[in-house]
Order: sequence, then structure tokens, then C-alpha cells
Amino acid sequence: MASDIKRIAAIIAAEIGARPEQAAAAIGLLDEGATVPFVARYRKEVTGGLDDTQLRDLAERLAYLRELDARRETILGSIREQGKLTEELEAKITAAATKAELEDIYLPYKPKRRTKAEIARERGLGPLAEAILADRAAVPADLALAYITEEVADAKAALEGARDILSEQFAENADLVGRLRAYMKERAFLRARVVDGKQEAGAKFSDYFDHVERWANAPSHRALAMLRGRNEEVLSLDIEVDADDQSPVKPVERMIANAYAIGGSLPG
Repeated sequence: MASDIKRIAAIIAAEIGARPEQAAAAIGLLDEGATVPFVARYRKEVTGGLDDTQLRDLAERLAYLRELDARRETILGSIREQGKLTEELEAKITAAATKAELEDIYLPYKPKRRTKAEIARERGLGPLAEAILADRAAVPADLALAYITEEVADAKAALEGARDILSEQFAENADLVGRLRAYMKERAFLRARVVDGKQEAGAKFSDYFDHVERWANAPSHRALAMLRGRNEEVLSLDIEVDADDQSPVKPVERMIANAYAIGGSLPG
């Protein structure tokens, strides 16, 4: 426990512009039940003068990092029980600095309901998906002919199954998903619109009836307001990325292609 506090204190101290011992002292006071206003006002001598803003940021990050560590342990336990925890995988999980990164790594190992990809594998289409990805010179429709069975009616059905398998594989590539998320956060726009007929009932969300802003610049309170409006079925909320890019292959598509060495051209 002491080592965890020391590690977390070092992380938070760097973020709030304080010394690790100041952060550790504040964490100790908060763990004893003190509130942020109380510590800011009456325990300056213990924290070395941390102000209210620093302490609020510290308390927020402390909760986040502890939730992150708890989730990390749960994930490690789950993968260990599956017998799939390697030293390399454990190192990646241990190094994950955000919940999103952690969940991206866990996704291929996360117990899930039966998916279209699993059904396709059960029908023997896994090798077709691998063959399509391995040989870019081959014609997928020709490869698919060898996989027609009682459960796979024709080449089209075989290709749809292979597509489901590859789509799941792409979606579970933690490094790729991380790069796509970072790109979208930097380049994408949040667009909110009012749902027809909800103008009066959803008047409290009127600021977002026709609203667009860059995702990277959206403060948390506005993002949460838009999400609440969507959850209350007053707003429709979309993420738009590269909407003005006229290229036949969009940058995000190119990122996926590059991750799998698909080559210089993609089908239209």
C-alpha cells in the first residue's frame, strides 16, 4: 500500500506541479477522511502549501488512478485464468496509463457474447480470412470458392464471414485503435442536432440544437451536456472526421491499411 501511494503520488505530483512528498501528504489526509476544502484551508503546513485547485486535481486523479489499478488487477486475473497471460502481455497491461488503453489491450481476451466473427470461424472461414490478408495478389472471390459448404451457401456468404472475422481482428488491435482514437480526438468534430419534435421538451439543451465544435477543444462540461441530451433522446450526436477530405481513401482508412500493409490502393 505504501509503495502504491508513493508511485501514485509521483505521477500526480508531476501533473499538478508539486513535489512527490507534497502529493503523498495530501493523499494521506484525504485517505483519513479530510475534504479538499479542509486540507486547502487548514493543512497547508502538511501539504507544503498546495492550493485548492491543485488539491481538487489531485483528488480527481487519485480516484482515477486507483480505479485504473483496480481494473488492471481484474484484467490480469481474467487473462491469467484463461491461461493466456504472457510476460509481454503483462508488461503492456502494467504500462497502460489510461482506462481506454487498458480496455483496448483487454478487448481480444474479454469474455463476449457470440459474435458474427465467432460464427464465421465455426463455419470454417478463419483460414479464408487469413488467406485474404496474407495474399494481396489473390482475388478474394476466387479464394472463397473453396469454402462453400452446407453452412456457407456461396462465395458471397464466405466473403461476408471473412469480412466479419477481419473486422473483429482490426477492432481488437490495441495499437491501431489507440492511434485511431488519438487521430480522431485531434481532427474530429462533435456535431449535435435537436431531434425533430423535441425542441420544447428539451429546451434546456437549446444551446446544442445545432452545435458543432472540434472534439479536442470541447470541455468536459459541454461534452457531458451533449451526452445527456442524447441519452434523453433530445439530441442526435455524431463524430465527424475528415468530412472535408476529398481523397478516395480517407486518412483513417489509410491508417488501417498501413497497419496491415494492404498497399498503395484500396477498392472504391
